[in-house]
Amino acid sequence: MKTVMSFKVDKDVRDNARRVAKRIGVPLSMVVNRQLKQFAKDQRIEFGEPLVPNAKTRKELDRSLKDIHNNRKGRLSPLFADTKEMDRYLDSL
Repeated sequence: MKTVMSFKVDKDVRDNARRVAKRIGVPLSMVVNRQLKQFAKDQRIEFGEPLVPNAKTRKELDRSLKDIHNNRKGRLSPLFADTKEMDRYLDSL
């Protein structure tokens, strides 16, 4: 069941959000509804800029993703059933 909510938002925030929603092809109400669902589920809200890795970290991340994609097992650790198995593997290195 749908309901109507009324709340105040800065005009520039509304206009920018509308523009982005239109550009990606979704109604603004869908964006608001999704955010409200997430807020109710998590019972918290975070504010901040997303973390962006520096060039060196980005290079390592790209390299690791490529290794995973190409199934390069020699550059990846195996899966472990428990922490003891992991400890034995790490001790063997």
